Amino acid sequence: MAERGAKWPWVVVVLGVLAIWAFQPGDDSAPAPAGVPPADAASAPASGSPAPDSSSSPRTSGDYTPPHFVPEVRTYAAEAGIDPQLLMAILFNESYKPHGPDVERAWQKMKPEASFGVANMHRAAYEECRRGRPFADRPWEDLPDDPALAVRAAAWHLHDLGAQLPAKWSGSYNRNELMALGYNTGAGNMLAFARGANPGPEARSYLDRLHDNWTKSGELVKA
Repeated sequence: MAERGAKWPWVVVVLGVLAIWAFQPGDDSAPAPAGVPPADAASAPASGSPAPDSSSSPRTSGDYTPPHFVPEVRTYAAEAGIDPQLLMAILFNESYKPHGPDVERAWQKMKPEASFGVANMHRAAYEECRRGRPFADRPWEDLPDDPALAVRAAAWHLHDLGAQLPAKWSGSYNRNELMALGYNTGAGNMLAFARGANPGPEARSYLDRLHDNWTKSGELVKA
């Protein structure tokens, strides 16, 4: 009986997460015609590009769907020297679960290693990519409350992944595809895929979703 009673707090948390989830705004992520991401021509961060202050109040109005963050995607992709279409497609890929401070923190109570923010960034990845960056003083715990910071961190994480790619590789994937695979599976796996290794089912599914999201991502950020 004592063991059964100990499980009740987790049941309450699960029900709470589901209740918060049910009231999150809908995700406008219906599949668009599939496209293949072209190789990313950008290789260095843009200089002199004004950036929104990601330490300011989050600009969400309760809307955490990827299209709401077009201005942030454009600005921070330019700052980090990556393809904005790639960054937007990553946000679509990562919108499989609801976002917002309440639901993310409720979920983390059940799964302490859970990712944070609209780009689903894990603590280790964030701690690495913020070093020497304009947001170096911002802790990982700020990501759920500040989507602009989450987008900015994702942009620089993708930049860092791209910087690890060799000048030439033998695999069949292009630069953007490899960076997306690196975002999903880590830099080590990304380099293995660049050498010709085959992604597993989960990584392959992530790449398929990237292709599905590619066209609408481009329409949003390049309109």
